Amino acid sequence: MSKVRVCVDVVGGDEKPQVVLDGIAAALEADQDIEVLAVGPEDLVTPFAASHARVEALVAPDVITMEDDPIKAVMTKRKSSIVLACRAVKKGDADAFFSAGSTGAMTAAATAYVTPFKFRDADGKKKPIRPCITSTLPNRAGGDTVLCDMGANPDVEVADMVRFAQMGAAYARVVLGIEHPRVGLLSNGTEEHKGCDFTRACFPAMKEAVPGFVGNCEGTDLTSGNFDVVVSDGFSGNIALKATEGAAKYLLHELKGVFMSSLVTKVAALILKRGLKQIQGKLSGDEKGGAILLGLHGVVLIGHGATSVDAVKNGTLAAARAVRADLVGNVAASMEGIVL
Repeated sequence: MSKVRVCVDVVGGDEKPQVVLDGIAAALEADQDIEVLAVGPEDLVTPFAASHARVEALVAPDVITMEDDPIKAVMTKRKSSIVLACRAVKKGDADAFFSAGSTGAMTAAATAYVTPFKFRDADGKKKPIRPCITSTLPNRAGGDTVLCDMGANPDVEVADMVRFAQMGAAYARVVLGIEHPRVGLLSNGTEEHKGCDFTRACFPAMKEAVPGFVGNCEGTDLTSGNFDVVVSDGFSGNIALKATEGAAKYLLHELKGVFMSSLVTKVAALILKRGLKQIQGKLSGDEKGGAILLGLHGVVLIGHGATSVDAVKNGTLAAARAVRADLVGNVAASMEGIVL
């Protein structure tokens, strides 16, 4: 598949809609085989579509804000950009959806309108899997570490954690090419007895059902390279992710201060400029564009709320790559016998 249609939420994120529109334009320029279904208010998407040959407008009069209750908003704002975009993916009007809007609303709408993976419970009944936000962080071993869940599910059960681990391991095999990923459970120590009541209950369940499970890991293992997949509930995972991002931003800020402190260090900064930019690129979410909501029979990519033109561009391109690589199908196939 070369031609891919990506639905992009024009009013998603903290920045002005023009930032998103500029990001869409940049993605169209970077990939001539991408078509975009721009979803948002008519006064934004209609003129934009009229001025771009590979853009179609999907008018959404309602907007789900970051302040809205996610589930209530999805139920009541049926003509919001997030709901209409998820329905477009479900109906086949779009191959993928990218938004930097409300994570909670994205998760609720995608679960409701984009078919989730299913599994059979102990009674043989088919039940939907909770999708989890999944992406990678660079590690000190020179590779990437998969983190799931990054914030879709603050409250989960042990069985959910087992499936997050199974999907995260499948993602590591399909996306990173790691044949036998090492899976760790995020805790406050590596010993089996460490953790809260919930993580101690997860440990034996994951040990039994997740090939490659090697035990507990700590927050430092998000970037240590000792684990290929780190699994957490969405509450702890989101805190760990943002703490890591915050530490990275602090380090870059301090380095900039050091390099600008004297003529000698300014010269050193010029010499090291390319290497520093490479480090900044690895740490920035803009380069990846977003994180996939794994566990759906459709590509749904969630961008960072404080998005930029580059982030929208890269998120749109990443969504198209996931479709072309049949990421959803490959992950589901690699979990044969677990998901339906």
